[in-house]
Amino acid sequence: MTVVFCGHRDVVFSVELKENLEIILSDLIKNGADIFLLGGYGNFDIGAVQTIGGLKNKYPNIKAVLVISYLNQKYNRVLYDEIIYPDLESVPKRYAIVKRNRWTVQHADMVVAYVEHSWGGAAKTMEYAQRQGIEVMNIAKIYKKDSFAR
Repeated sequence: MTVVFCGHRDVVFSVELKENLEIILSDLIKNGADIFLLGGYGNFDIGAVQTIGGLKNKYPNIKAVLVISYLNQKYNRVLYDEIIYPDLESVPKRYAIVKRNRWTVQHADMVVAYVEHSWGGAAKTMEYAQRQGIEVMNIAKIYKKDSFAR
């Protein structure tokens, strides 16, 4: 199963959020998730890839895959098992991230999101996934109202 992450770049990735994301990801892995697609921008993506890295000792079959928007994109290769560049060369630069996000959703079985408001790239990606019939787990809603301690 392939899982895609989308979240606001300015998310405060607290210890509590990391611990609860570990629980969520462990459950997903136990239910077949093994490939995790990330865009590599912002706090949510960085926190998610670090959480995946921490789970690799327990689940060595999982893969963190960076899907880049630009061929010259800077990233920390050590964090990822694989780097993918979708065919975006003919896409105008200002639309490359949007097209990349849609590509990831089209290759996903599920989206794990951290979306608190209805504007921006993360919100648009989450909405696109919902329109495509992809299951979305918005952990910002869970984190704000339920069991996660603040």
